[in-house]
Amino acid sequence: MCGIVGYIGKEEAAPILLDGLSKLEYRGYDSAGIAVFDGESINVAKTKGRLKVLSELTHDGRMLPGTLGIGHTRWATHGSPSDTNAHPHLNSEETIVVVHNGIIENYLKLKKKLESKGYRFVSETDTEVIAHLLDYYYRGNPLEAVTKIMHRMEGSYALGIIFKDHPNELYAVRKDSPLIVGHTDGGSIIASDVPAVLKYTRDVYFIENEEIVRLTEQNMEFFTVDEEPLKKEPVHIDWDANAAEKGGYEHFMLKEMYEQPKAIADTFSPRIKDGRIEIEELGMDDEAIRAVKKIVIVACGSAYHTGMTSKYIFEGMARIPVEVDLASEFRYRDPILTDGTLVIVISQSGETADSLAALREAKEKGCKVLGIVNVVGSSIAREADNVMYTWAGPEIAVATTKAYSCQLIALYLLAMKFAHVRGTISEGELAEMIEDLKKLPAQVEMLLNNKDRIQKFANRYLAAKSIFFIGRGIDYAISMEGSLKLKEVSYIHSEAYAAGELKHGTISLIEDGTLVTALLTQENLYKKMISNIEEVKTRGAFVMAVTNEGHSDVEKAADYVVYIPKTNKYFTNSLAIIPLQLFGYYVAVGRGCDVDKPRNLAKSVTVE
Repeated sequence: MCGIVGYIGKEEAAPILLDGLSKLEYRGYDSAGIAVFDGESINVAKTKGRLKVLSELTHDGRMLPGTLGIGHTRWATHGSPSDTNAHPHLNSEETIVVVHNGIIENYLKLKKKLESKGYRFVSETDTEVIAHLLDYYYRGNPLEAVTKIMHRMEGSYALGIIFKDHPNELYAVRKDSPLIVGHTDGGSIIASDVPAVLKYTRDVYFIENEEIVRLTEQNMEFFTVDEEPLKKEPVHIDWDANAAEKGGYEHFMLKEMYEQPKAIADTFSPRIKDGRIEIEELGMDDEAIRAVKKIVIVACGSAYHTGMTSKYIFEGMARIPVEVDLASEFRYRDPILTDGTLVIVISQSGETADSLAALREAKEKGCKVLGIVNVVGSSIAREADNVMYTWAGPEIAVATTKAYSCQLIALYLLAMKFAHVRGTISEGELAEMIEDLKKLPAQVEMLLNNKDRIQKFANRYLAAKSIFFIGRGIDYAISMEGSLKLKEVSYIHSEAYAAGELKHGTISLIEDGTLVTALLTQENLYKKMISNIEEVKTRGAFVMAVTNEGHSDVEKAADYVVYIPKTNKYFTNSLAIIPLQLFGYYVAVGRGCDVDKPRNLAKSVTVE
C-alpha cells in the first residue's frame, strides 16, 4: 500500500521525488524517505510522520543534491512507524538502496539465511531483507542480482533500486504490486500510480508481473525474470493533471464528492446510444448474455457495497441469481463456479490484492471474468477477460466517493442491458430507466448543494460514541456504505444492520440519545421501516431518516428527515448516499480528523 517514486535525468532528483510522493501520500503516510546519489555516495533522508516532515528536514530536497534518486511514503506492514523502519533501506556498505511496496512473505526465512552469512539487520521490516539479498547476489551485474532475488522472494513487491557503481542506471521491478514508468523531458521516472507522473509525462508503460526495467536518462529496457528482453508499448493518459489537485477545496474528499455529477455522466453517457444500452467492452453478444445462469460479484470495502446493491438490482430486474463475496473470503471457501457463471470483480484501483487473487481463482476455474475498475491499465483491467472502466478520473482521498458512485452506474447499466436482452423488462421500461439515469447528475448536484443543512446536523454529533445505520433491501446496502464512510474518516464506532435483524440482538445497544440513521427509499418496505424506527425510538434513539420526496409523513416517526428526489427504485442508492457522504465528512471535519488520510488506512490495498 506504500507509494514509490524514482527519477534519473538532468534535473535535481530530490524535488521531483518529493513532488511525486506528495501525489502518492494517499497510499501511505506514517513515514517517508528519499535516497539520492550525488556522484560519490548514496545519501538518505527518512523520518517518521507525514511527507511534510521530510520536506522540512531536507529543505524541500535542496539538502540532497544529485540527479538519480528513489523515494517512498509508507503504510506500515512489518515494523511500527519509525525513522529506522522508514524506507529507503540500504545494504551494510550503503552501495545498494531499495524502496518497496508490498510484502515479502518468506522474509523471515531469508533473514535467517542472511544472518547466518554475517548480515546484520537494523530495522524490523521485510524490505531490509531485499537490500541485503541484493548485496549477497551482486557480482557487478545489477540485472543478474535482481533476477536472482526474484526467484527467491515470495509475496508481492514493486521495487525501485539504485546500485552505487552503476550511477547512470535506475532499476524497477514488479510482482503483484502496481508500477509504471515513463520518459520525462530529459529523464525517466517510475511511480506506483499515475498522479505522481502526470506533471512530467502522459505516456507511461505499465510494468507487468515479474518484469524488470532498466532506466537511464534517455532509454528504457524491459526484461523478463529470465533476463530476456521485452518490447512494450506506452499507454497515453488523458487525465487532467489539475484533477489530481484540490482546486480550492479544503479536502480532496469534498472536491471528489462535488465531482460526482460529472463522473456519473461520464460513466453512462458513452454507453447510451439511440435509446439503447451499448457496452462494447463487455465482449458478450445477446446469446452469451442469455446463457448466463449465475453472477458472482467479488469486491472489497465500498466496492463490495456496490456489489450488494447490484445483487438486489440484477435479481429484481434481470432475474439472475447473484452471489456477492468479500474478495478476502472468496478463494478460501473453495467457491462452486459452474458453467454459465459470470464473475464480476470490482475495484477502484484495479490493484486490490484480494480482488486480484479472486480474479485469478475464477479464471483458473474456467469462468469468464469482467473487471469494473477506474484505473486504466491496472492489473485487474489487464488480467480480466473484459474490462468496463468507470472513468471517474483520479480519486485521491482514501475514503471513496465518486469512484463508488461510478461503480454503481456501471452496475446499473449492466443490469439494464442484461434485463432487456433477457426480456425481463420491456422497451418502455428500459426507456424510462434511461431517462431516470440521465437525471441523476442534476439530482446529485442538488443534494450536494444542500450541504449546509447536513453540516449543521453533523455538528450535533461530533462527540457521539456509536452511530447505527439501518435499512432493508437496497437500503441495507446503502446503510453499509454510509456507516463505512463515517467510521473511516471520523473514527466514530458505526455499524450498519438489516433493520429486520434489530430485534435479534442489536437493539440492546440502543440507549438514550443514540443516533440511528434509517434509510427508507424502497416503497414496498416503507411501512416495515416505519415500524423499525418506532422500535428504536421507543428505546431512546434519535432518528435521522433519508427517504423519497413525497413521504412527509415520515416526519411523524423520525426526528430529522432528509429527502431525496424521485427516481427509479433501483437507482436510489446514487442519491441516498450523498447526504451520508456529507454527514461523515462534516462529522470528521468537526472532530479535527485528517479527512483525506484517515489513520491506519491506505487508498490502494495491494497486500492481503
